[in-house]
Amino acid sequence: MENQAILDDLLAILEQNSVCLRQEVLGGAGSGLCKIKDKRVFFVDTESQTIETARNCAFAVNELVDIESVYIRPEVRRFVRDCIGAEKDD
Repeated sequence: MENQAILDDLLAILEQNSVCLRQEVLGGAGSGLCKIKDKRVFFVDTESQTIETARNCAFAVNELVDIESVYIRPEVRRFVRDCIGAEKDD
């Protein structure tokens, strides 16, 4: 599965969980989840590489969704697990 397809699935999961998506120019590595006035917003850095945005999105999905209790394509679930596992190893 290509990085863009993984990112698209992850962004869709965020939207399904009431997260507003905003595309902004943030300098290359600024994608991330935040809370603004009781709303969750995921900023998609339009200058960032797809893989970096997907990694940041994976962390946001992991924070908001129990990935074991909802259907997520196996490749996307593996990607989230790999990202979270890599973070724990650091």
